[in-house]
Formats: sequence, structure tokens, C-alpha cells
Amino acid sequence: MSTAILTGQPVPGSSIEADLRSLGFDIRTATDAADAETLLAAVPGDQRVAVVDTRFVGHRHALRLGLTDPRFPLAAVPGAVTAQPAGRQALTRAMARENSASGGTALAVDSLADRIVTALDADGGEVHRPELGSLVAVVPADPQARNEARQAVGAVDDEAVRLKSAVKARDGFFTTFCISPYSRYLARWCAGRGLTPNQVTTASLITALIAAGCAATGTRGGYVAAGLLLLFSFVLDCTDGQLARYSLQYSTLGAWLDATFDRAKEYAYYAGLALGAARGGDDVWALALGAMVLQTCRHVVDFSFNEANADSTAANTSPTAALSGRLDSVGWTVWVRRMIVLPIGERWAMIAVLTAVTTPRVTFSVLLVGCAFAATYTTAGRVLRSLTRKARRTDRAAQALADLADSGPMAAALARLLPGGPRPTATLSAVVGAVFVTLGAWMWGPSWWVVLMAGAYVLLSAEAVEHPLKGSLDWLVPPVFRAAEYGTVLILAAKADVNGALPAAFGLVAAVAYHHYDTVYRIRGNAGSPPAWLVRAVGGQEGRTLLVAASAAVLTARQFTVALTVLAVAIALVVIAESVRFWVAAHRAGAPSVHDEGEPA
Repeated sequence: MSTAILTGQPVPGSSIEADLRSLGFDIRTATDAADAETLLAAVPGDQRVAVVDTRFVGHRHALRLGLTDPRFPLAAVPGAVTAQPAGRQALTRAMARENSASGGTALAVDSLADRIVTALDADGGEVHRPELGSLVAVVPADPQARNEARQAVGAVDDEAVRLKSAVKARDGFFTTFCISPYSRYLARWCAGRGLTPNQVTTASLITALIAAGCAATGTRGGYVAAGLLLLFSFVLDCTDGQLARYSLQYSTLGAWLDATFDRAKEYAYYAGLALGAARGGDDVWALALGAMVLQTCRHVVDFSFNEANADSTAANTSPTAALSGRLDSVGWTVWVRRMIVLPIGERWAMIAVLTAVTTPRVTFSVLLVGCAFAATYTTAGRVLRSLTRKARRTDRAAQALADLADSGPMAAALARLLPGGPRPTATLSAVVGAVFVTLGAWMWGPSWWVVLMAGAYVLLSAEAVEHPLKGSLDWLVPPVFRAAEYGTVLILAAKADVNGALPAAFGLVAAVAYHHYDTVYRIRGNAGSPPAWLVRAVGGQEGRTLLVAASAAVLTARQFTVALTVLAVAIALVVIAESVRFWVAAHRAGAPSVHDEGEPA
């Protein structure tokens, strides 16, 4: 239960108490500032508490935005301020200061809540003030102002504003124009029935898994059903975020589930298509694995570039940024540029339609071409920005890139032995090492030559991460490592030329990719990186690459398939168990709630 402390002179006919109760607050009324301080001290420290002026006039949704958002320890709108347990101490100090300043007496004009916010600002507290737009939230000074405020409230439908604000501000073309116009109403329907965003997220996952099962039948009817179910899964995927924004049900666990399930749905669907094709006599596992590798590397490019520049204060004055700004000033180019990068909405719509009307081979071929073009377009633009932008990498950004690199004990040990000071060759070393190991796998297949190339890759990987990744292009190191590891597994499994090798490789890459995505979500949620023991247990990217190369050289093709399967299962068990343990513990510990409003994945 949350508690709201009402202060100031009561206003006949005011709906403030009813509005606060509808938002889940228990009401306490203070006679003066001293009484408000006493009531605040009586509220248990693990509960949300709000101080609200009884003269407040405004929309209920304005109060909801200001007083119930779980993401912010301190938040306020005119006439109301709230604190979660993490901000309770700051609120108590500000209340005590205002009580001392006023002598503990009731003030007929000044708003105690607003004076507390001023005191919090003076103390350096980070008080969130939500964007209200057309919503009203004021403390009128006289009857005439109150009447005018009430008229302003009546002129705006706060439910319509609430429904509109449930839609993500920046999204892809397909999502904006083909899904959100009706999924927002589905979100409101879910809210009215007490459903949570996590339940809708789970329903989306189940729907996508059923779609994958339909695709695995290998029949035209199964493909049509798979395409339709995949689209419905995406509708639910949009609905869960809209429900979270509509009802302000944000949580650390929910953000992790939403992001993790997106990847699980897409890659499970790839596996279903590959199984369906196999039933029809067409082996497309290499294409399915290639699509997963390409899509995962695209995501790592996004994550690495954003983390590398997240703390930069230098203005982006590069010619590339200037051109981008000019293109964004023309309305239609904005949507074209969002579509050609194949965000999740466009990508899933394309996959669903192609599944229904063509074959899995055509679906994967078009997907690979589209994603390759999108990856080239976005990466080239970011490289140009990085080369022309004078920005300094912070220690935090360098650490995030090091965590994303996923270097294991072998690279760490070799890095300590390498001589010399910092060298601007991290990206070059990573690229050369990746070319060595993947080209070697392509030319020689399972052989000791590949083991030699993998050994060179380990050494160059160590050189790449020997010093902090603060170079202008060092954000490329993690995606290059991903491409090297995943690409080596793909090529060696294809070269094994035995049934089961590519599906086993698909499982291994999926398990490792889960580990890498989990690292990203921890960094995004300011939760640190995976524990060192976990990175050691799964070998680090260079250790796994060397192990796969050595296994391919030493074992027969069938034994290599078994080894890939065992490695996939072992890594999956370890990383998923640790991931679930961590996120559930973070949720129970009341970690700050997060919600991703960034680029569509």
C-alpha cells in the first residue's frame, strides 16, 4: 500500500482524495507542516509515500504519471511530490528543512509539496518531472484560478492522452501504422482485466513457439498458420510495452523478459523453419544459422556503438551527422531510413509473409540479403561518425566494451604477458584475427591448420583487449569477436558434412548468444557485468573458438557433432541458470525499474 499525505486547507468538492485512492494510495491528512512530518515518519520505510496539496486541480493521469511511476526514486508534478524507498531519506530531510523554516505552522498560500521539491533540488536530488503535455496539474491561488483550471481539465480527455502516450514515441513504420493503431486498445483491455505486461510477454512467447511448431510441420497449411501466428505474436509484443506505459507497470524483470523473449522467439522460429524445410527434403540449417549470426552481430554493433558514445559530451558535428540531420528534416526520408534497417516490425512482417507464400529457403535468402544491407548501411554510417567526431571515451564506456568483448582467461593471461604501452591497434588486431580463423576454417575445414589459425586468433584477441578500448573505432571489437566465434562454428559445422552438425551448431550459437545478450541487458540496466566465474566457466570467446577448432580437428564428424551438442547444452544450462538467478534476485531486491524506449530491435 502507498500512502498520500494531504496538506493545506481542504477544498469543498475536490476530487483529490478519490483520485488518490483510485491510484492505490491510503490517505492521511495533515493539519500543518509539523503534523505532515509526523505522518511521514509513521509511514513504513519500504512503502511509497506522497505529499499532495489538497488544492491540487488536474487530471488523474497527471497524478498517475507524477506519483506512481516505479522507475524514479523521486518524482513530482505541481502540487505533489512522491518518494520510493530509495528516495525516502532525501524526502525526509527536505520535509524537516521546510518544517523548520515555517515553524511547523500551516501555510495558506504556499504549497508544502512544491516547497519540498525546491528543497530537494537545492540538495542536488534528482526529481523526475514527467512531461504532461496537454494534461493539467496546478495549485490555484484563488477561486477564479480554480474555476479556470477545472475548465481546462474538462477540455482535455485524459484517457485519450493516456492511450496515446502508451505508444512508443519512436518506432518503425510497420509498428507505427499497422500495429499500434489497434494494439493500444488491446493494451487497455488487458489493463481493465488486471493482466500484467509480463503475462502478455509470456503469451507472446508461447504464440511464437506455436508458430515455430507450425512451421516445423513443413506443410503449406503449417507455413500459413506460422506466418499468421508470428504476426499475432508481434502484436502481443507491442501490447506488453504499451500496457506497461498505459498502467506504468515497469519492472527490471519485465524489461529483461521482454528483451530476452524477443530473441528467443525469433531464433526459435528460424529453427522451426529449418525443421520444416528438412521435412520437405531441403536442408537450410546453414541459412538459418547464418541468419541468426548476422542478426546477433547487428545487435552487438548497435549495443557497442551506443555504449561507446553514451557518456560523450562532445557535439556530433561530423559531416555524416549533418547529412543525417538534413535527411530527417524531410518527412518521408525519416520513415524510409527506419524501414531499410529492418527493425523488428518490418523484419517479422517480411518473415511472416514470405513463410506463408514461399519456401523456407526463399525466406532465409531474402532475410539474409535484407539484414546484410541493413548491417552495411548502419555500420558504415557509424564508422564515418566515429572517424570524424572528436569524442573521448570514458572509463565506464571502455569497461562496457570490455564486458561486451567477453574475453576469457586465455586472453587475460596473454594480455598480461604482452609488452609495450597502449597501441591504437585494437580493432585491427581483432579484424585480422577474425579473418585468420574464419578464412582458415573456410579453406581447410576441420584440420590442424584451423587450430593454428585459432591460436593466432587467441593471441590477437589478447592484444586487442590488452588496454582499455578507448579508440575511435574500438566499439567494433565486440561485434568482430562475435562474427569470428559464430562464423567459425558455422563454417566448421558445414564443413563436417554430416547430418546433425549444423543443428548442433545452431544450438551452440544460440546458447552463447544468450550469454552475450544477457551481458548487454545487465549493462543497460546498470547492473554490472556477468560474474567473473561465469566468464571463466564458459571459456570466454577466444577459448570457445579454440576449443571448437581443436574438436573439429581431433574428432570424427559424428563425434564433432556430439561435442557441439554437449557444449551447447552445458553452456545453456550454466548461463541461463545464472541469468535467471540474477534477474529474479534483482527484482526481489527492488532494483530500479527500467524500460527501453530506444531504437526498435
